[in-house]
Amino acid sequence: MVLLVAVVAGLLAGLARARYGRRPLRVPNLRLVWLALVAFLPQWLAFYLSIGSRSPADGLAAAALVGSQVALLIFAWLNRKQPGFGALALGLALNLLVIALNGGLMPISPETAGRLMPDASPGMLQIGHRLGKDIVLPASATRLEWLADRFLLPAWLPYRVAFSLGDVFIACGAFWLLWAMGRPDPQGTSAADTETPSGAVWNERSSS
Repeated sequence: MVLLVAVVAGLLAGLARARYGRRPLRVPNLRLVWLALVAFLPQWLAFYLSIGSRSPADGLAAAALVGSQVALLIFAWLNRKQPGFGALALGLALNLLVIALNGGLMPISPETAGRLMPDASPGMLQIGHRLGKDIVLPASATRLEWLADRFLLPAWLPYRVAFSLGDVFIACGAFWLLWAMGRPDPQGTSAADTETPSGAVWNERSSS
């Protein structure tokens, strides 16, 4: 949800920036775009097709999440010279670190999960219960707990979701990339640069 908001806001900002400068959007030339698309497939298979949070699919879900994060991190590193990809790579690396250190799933404390789902049954907030890509772990038993899903969107928003510090960097990187699509071409030349000044033409003719 946080990433979606950043993408929509960044796209609108990039379009407005391009329109203000009377120029088209500059789509970046990214390397291995297919790798980013393929990276989401194992997550979809593990988190949307698995049955039961305590099923044997937990191991598959952990492997899918770690593999997906690794693939996305490789994609971000290969495109690190593009605007925003430094922040994207940092966010992905932080998420991968805390996920790998806590069994392959993103940790979330029972307190955060309870605020996220105030109407949830007590069983859903038990230690070790999987909530999508998250696993409920006490803060005291979580490695690098400050990188876990510990932040919540404001209560006045209709959609509730928990997110991590890494997600913040990823969202900032996505916004930056889309905002940069509205910038002028750094290698472009203006009309004034391509025209020969009349004085230069006159001098050239005079000297011949």
